[in-house]
Amino acid sequence: MTQWKRLIAFSAAALLAFPICTGCKPGAGGKNTIKVTGSDTMVNLAQAWAEAYQKAHPEVSLQVKGGGSGVGIKSLSEGKIDIADSSRKMKQSEIDDTVKRTGKEPKEFQVAIDALAIIVHKDNPMEKVSIPDLADIYGKDGKAEKWSDLGIEYAACKDGNIVPFSRLSNSGTYLYFKEATVGEKGEYRQGMPQQSGSSEVVEVVATTPCGIGYVGMGYLSDKVKVIPVSKEKDGETVSPSIETATDGRYPVSRPLFIYTLGDPSPSVQAYIDWILSDEGQKVVEEMGYVPLPKTAASTGK
Repeated sequence: MTQWKRLIAFSAAALLAFPICTGCKPGAGGKNTIKVTGSDTMVNLAQAWAEAYQKAHPEVSLQVKGGGSGVGIKSLSEGKIDIADSSRKMKQSEIDDTVKRTGKEPKEFQVAIDALAIIVHKDNPMEKVSIPDLADIYGKDGKAEKWSDLGIEYAACKDGNIVPFSRLSNSGTYLYFKEATVGEKGEYRQGMPQQSGSSEVVEVVATTPCGIGYVGMGYLSDKVKVIPVSKEKDGETVSPSIETATDGRYPVSRPLFIYTLGDPSPSVQAYIDWILSDEGQKVVEEMGYVPLPKTAASTGK
């Protein structure tokens, strides 16, 4: 066999051993790696999706990180990741920046629904809260500084001061809750203690008699008390649940998204299709979030 024939034979064998996969990015051990970064509200869900998917698709390696919706969106705009998890819609300025940096427009997929639960210490006698009450607690011009301002006598909170806990400003939860309570143009009260994730909010409220906080429904535990919410001062109160978030009755519920740079690669699209399938949406429910209605789950819209 001539040298050229040997080279051609070797090349053909190599192609058979290592088939071409458009859009695939081999990682450790030759696995196709999909990088996911973003919302802390979604990180537990994203990790659960990754674990379930990798069991059925061992050829795929999913690397999941939190850091906040803003972090995920920035990483996507810089072309560093495949999927950005976000608990809010991308801003037009972020879309424009992504296009400028990468030449690609982000593609949006709705993957679940979340309900933000209002939580207080288990000893707090509070039984209900309204959106205007939350604006008074969290807003810059809010009038509720003591529990007595809300008509609540609370002996366990010795000085009577409400201690509102918030999330970090790079969190999609932080931005969504602000918009839902004090309005898009409103401002938060200054000096509120900020927590890096929903788990931290649960822990600090559980150990702070005067505290109140907001967390994704998937993070609820029996360490804290969940407060039903009404849209108006004397309106009907509604507790967060799959049913009330899906039908829109719960006032503080929102869609959860993932974003890709333009059309996803075949491997990323396969993963998104699985997330939107019955199997992926079952994980959503198991993790305490709200699965999409069937028609929405089929399209991600």
